[in-house]
Amino acid sequence: MKRIVPLFVLFALLPGPVLAALQPAQPAASQADFVPVNALPPQAEQLPAAPLVIAAYAFVWVALLAYVWALWRRMTKLERELADLQRRVQKT
Repeated sequence: MKRIVPLFVLFALLPGPVLAALQPAQPAASQADFVPVNALPPQAEQLPAAPLVIAAYAFVWVALLAYVWALWRRMTKLERELADLQRRVQKT
């Protein structure tokens, strides 16, 4: 609450032109009318999406394969431990 009061006083004391400058400006005449995409000039900075999509799919597949490989290793180790435990139980 202590921070809100000075901000309120500050904005209450600001002159009208400063507050008017803070408000968004009206769009220019060229922005107010509809312009088809074909009529727009080509943009120099374009980022093609295909390499990014391919990289994302490749990352997901590599992560999935790494996860399956880690599970496979854990299951193999668990099966070895269970077989060893069965041998120990049968000996006693």
